[in-house]
Amino acid sequence: MAPTTTQNDGYPEKFPLPATDVQDGAIDPPEYTGVDTSGVDPKKVLLKMDLHLIPMLALLYLLSFLDRGNIGNARIEGLVDSLHMTGPQYNWCLTVFFFTYCLFEVPSNLLLKRLRPSIWLPSIMVAWGTVMTLMGIVQDFKGLLIARLFLGVTEAGLYPGVAYYITMWYCRTEAQFRQAMFFSAASVAGAFSGLLAFAIAVSLIQPQKMDGVGGYEGWRWIFILEGILTVLVAIIAFFTIYDFPETAKFLTEPERAWVVHRLRYQGSKDSGQMVAESEHFKWKYVRDAFTDWQIYLGLWMYWGIVCPLYGTSLFLPTIIRELGYTSSTAQLLTVPIYITAAVLAVVVAWFSDRSGQRSPYIFTCMCAIGIGFIICIGASAHGGVPGVVYAGIFIAVCGIYPAFPGNVTWISNNLAGSYKRSAGMAIHIGVGNLAGAMASNFYRTTDSPKYILGHGLELGFLAVGLCAVVGLRWNYKRINGKRDQMPLGEYSDAENSEKGDRAPTYRYVL
Repeated sequence: MAPTTTQNDGYPEKFPLPATDVQDGAIDPPEYTGVDTSGVDPKKVLLKMDLHLIPMLALLYLLSFLDRGNIGNARIEGLVDSLHMTGPQYNWCLTVFFFTYCLFEVPSNLLLKRLRPSIWLPSIMVAWGTVMTLMGIVQDFKGLLIARLFLGVTEAGLYPGVAYYITMWYCRTEAQFRQAMFFSAASVAGAFSGLLAFAIAVSLIQPQKMDGVGGYEGWRWIFILEGILTVLVAIIAFFTIYDFPETAKFLTEPERAWVVHRLRYQGSKDSGQMVAESEHFKWKYVRDAFTDWQIYLGLWMYWGIVCPLYGTSLFLPTIIRELGYTSSTAQLLTVPIYITAAVLAVVVAWFSDRSGQRSPYIFTCMCAIGIGFIICIGASAHGGVPGVVYAGIFIAVCGIYPAFPGNVTWISNNLAGSYKRSAGMAIHIGVGNLAGAMASNFYRTTDSPKYILGHGLELGFLAVGLCAVVGLRWNYKRINGKRDQMPLGEYSDAENSEKGDRAPTYRYVL
């Protein structure tokens, strides 16, 4: 039984009484039936949600990305020499993180909704903060390798969990702006990591150098201080993360009803037959996610963006240092790159949400990445122009950070059913992050200072990713066209709800 539309962004003023059991996913929860939402101000509700949700999500992801990538800063402050490691051993420490990170993402996302975000997300934060702190006391290659394995286990649930969490609050045409706001924290993390490493190295946060304080080298304090900070923020997060719109105390009852209803019906809104998404768990939805064509084609798009993302985040300080700058200057030169990228990520996302389109913005940003790496290869081959190489990296990173939230949002926009979306996003992000395992081996010590092989491999993955973007858009448009020609009413609301994004009433976002 679909409600009639009158106002409030195309959603009804009053919800109808239920016609079937809520478990079939075809109606609104009974507690919200008959609730008058005519007085709800959509802009006011979205602002309240933004202020209550996004700052903490951004802080969580900032710490996650900071803890994941700070090994690059520790390296140029002496980690490899202190632990008597070779270049390949260091690369292995980067690589193994992604094996466990990928393996645990799907189960973590399924647990998120069943255990509640306010419990699950802070719990895994405490775990990875503890692992990060202990990384500061490892004594050899084996110790660091094991620590990185456990860091992958504990961090696995954070990014896919938060990305999925946003879809439980915001509609498809609002999601990328919010994804970008919290993902841009990764850019800020890169800048902050460089500043913190610089401060530890040259004594800006202590009268004496951190190198030697407590009998530890400076690079150890990078891990210890950032790990302790993560645990402290996790304790706060237990009390500041909200679970679901249905239980949000900062919203009034009409506002909760309005938010829940628009989320349930968003996928079929443009089809002429309003069908709610399924909210209950079945293993069928997990299997559907594992067999969905769009996730696997989307992986190539993901790899085309994430290979450059991880390559730059793990090796940017080293690349800049190899251009002839001192370690401290190299740390500082990463800051303007990440800050600019953060601003661009939010700006591009705003335009993408406003237009209701994903592929044009992703494609354009990926072209910018390509231009950046082409400049890097050309300037490195020529030699003697470190400023041009730096400019190429700058352009590439400014394309990476707007493209990434667009690619994650696009796939999440086109997965219907809460648990299928949960599993599908985890597969997309989890398997996609194996690109980090590949990228961590692209920039070999033997290739310094030009790193032409690394830049070339990034460019190759990017080219395949661009083809995937074109393929996804073409298929989505083709399927939408076929569904537009299908008669309404062929399946019941309950059947369409069960089919999710494969229902004839569902329309893909282009």
